[in-house]
Amino acid sequence: MWEFYGRIVAALIRVTGDWGLAEDCAQEAMAAAVERWPRDGKPDNPGGWLMAVARNRAIDVLRRKAVEQTKLREVAMLWAAPEQHEIEDDRLRLIFTCCHPALALEARVALTLRTVAGVPTPDIARAFLVTESTMTRRITRAKTKIADARIPYRVPSGVALGERLPGVLAVLYLLFTRGYDADGEPAFAAEAIRLARLLTELMPAEPEVSGLLALFLLQHSRRDARRDASGDLVPLDRQDRSRWDSGAIAEGLELLRGTAVTGPYAIQAHIAAGHATGAGWSVIAGWYDELARVQPSPIVELNRAVAHGHAYGAEAGLSLLTVVREKLEGYPAVLAVEADLTAKAGDLERAADLFRAAAAAAPAEVERRALLARAAEL
Repeated sequence: MWEFYGRIVAALIRVTGDWGLAEDCAQEAMAAAVERWPRDGKPDNPGGWLMAVARNRAIDVLRRKAVEQTKLREVAMLWAAPEQHEIEDDRLRLIFTCCHPALALEARVALTLRTVAGVPTPDIARAFLVTESTMTRRITRAKTKIADARIPYRVPSGVALGERLPGVLAVLYLLFTRGYDADGEPAFAAEAIRLARLLTELMPAEPEVSGLLALFLLQHSRRDARRDASGDLVPLDRQDRSRWDSGAIAEGLELLRGTAVTGPYAIQAHIAAGHATGAGWSVIAGWYDELARVQPSPIVELNRAVAHGHAYGAEAGLSLLTVVREKLEGYPAVLAVEADLTAKAGDLERAADLFRAAAAAAPAEVERRALLARAAEL
């Protein structure tokens, strides 16, 4: 249901120009669905049902404001026959509006995740390692700045398009990640792919745009093999490759063939391509070395340790892990990686303890089950 939230908000903003009204009406439509669908049954067109409820609520609010009668007539006229390209591009326009350079990069990403994807504010706060109240204030200030600066609701052109691109790419990446995570909503990943396609059509010569779409396709190609019949996670090296989406892999590889490697998204796409084609861990480790040079971060170093552990032996991976352990203290993935490398090094008892510790810290039940299963194997 929540996969329709961003579409509704974006459409209402286009028609009314009122961010607060758009979000309030979208949330009321969601609340109405939670109340009515269990009782009356889910409609054949849930997105259309939600949009109609939100639209009607917006019209009711505007009708009560006498000064908005002219605007109400505009709303009714625009909603009567919206053009297809407006429906398709609403969220892309909204993302570019949220990613205006007048806003700090973190504010752009947070605002877009909240407005476009409907990600709860507490989840965004955790991603940015701040309190919920701090994130709420940050998002509110960003909306106020957009209104005060009269930032237009459109996809820019020329130099302005390039200025906003890094923020837009970051938003799409986080949107995809939210859908691809173990406890994520798959519709978010599909929406990130759709928006990346639109962006590729808009900027076909931009390597990082093509790289991002290739990355999404190559990662998403494994979606059906990531869980077994019981719904439990299946590690990459144990997945049934016959269940990988060969069409998505072929499209991703074709995008990379014509894409210069200039930034982190294209590099990550080559890493995903290495997994898809069985290029070997030494090749993948080489790409992680390049990624660490272009975009150094503790998470990149963590994944680099995994790649080096597979390519050059457990001790090589554990050596690199030492560098990032303090920076990511308590992060369950660090414990899981250390457990895996420790098992490869032969200390099975300690590895099992580390897998259990990682399970205790894991945020999602499906991750906890996978980690405890690894401990049980050892």
